[in-house]
Amino acid sequence: MNANALDVVRYNISETYPEAKQAYYIDLLKLVLDASSDKYGDFELTPVILDMSQGRASVMLQQERTIDILWRMTSQDLEQDLQAIYIPLLKGLMGVRIAIIRKSDSTIFSSEITLDKLKKMSLGQGYDWPDSNILRANGFNVVEGRGFSLLTMLEKQRFDYFPRAIHEPWLEIADREQLAIEQHFLLKYPAPMYFFINKDNRRLVERIEYGFTKIVNSGTFKQFFSQHPVTQSMFKKANLPQRKVFKLDNPLLSDKSRAILNNKSLWLDCFH
Repeated sequence: MNANALDVVRYNISETYPEAKQAYYIDLLKLVLDASSDKYGDFELTPVILDMSQGRASVMLQQERTIDILWRMTSQDLEQDLQAIYIPLLKGLMGVRIAIIRKSDSTIFSSEITLDKLKKMSLGQGYDWPDSNILRANGFNVVEGRGFSLLTMLEKQRFDYFPRAIHEPWLEIADREQLAIEQHFLLKYPAPMYFFINKDNRRLVERIEYGFTKIVNSGTFKQFFSQHPVTQSMFKKANLPQRKVFKLDNPLLSDKSRAILNNKSLWLDCFH
């Protein structure tokens, strides 16, 4: 190991559809790399400005092309193709889902909403998102589209509602007057997001594991999660106590990811 080497770490950001919430992952990655500098030396964090779907980015990483790391909700297939760093980036937050709906449909989504009714309606998800398969496996009627087009598809009545992780929808509908955040239910399933790295890039794998474990053990990660602008006010906004909770299974989880569910320090309290 050469502590004087400069590790260049490339990650993808969309040119056409940049997302403000990506700042969370970039800031966390920088924190992890900073924490590992004592053992691994300096680093250079480099954005690759290029439009790639989640699936395409995973292929590029597997082929050791263009990028060195990505962040995605996990699945057994992803963990076979790439090396996961088994610490949930959002403490399970991606599996706590509230819905974006059309304002004109607010009366349909009343406090009497049932899981059976939600399954009979249609929901939108990205065509290469693990959520699509998770929700379909739980009996939901899933309409797939490209991630950047789903809000427009909802406005055009291509489906009835759009489940989003609870830190996501406010920024997404800020300029969408037809849309609103549903107030009466949430879907919950274990859905860890991990950093993924090419399996042959052992130095970066070991560096990220070392730095991430360090900030978890020191309490720095917990503080980062509670204070970052993307995540700090989401629970208050989401009004969780007034929502019905519909618990779902995630059949895409590997045995290793299921085992990690038992480590309470890595997850939000609502998963225990």
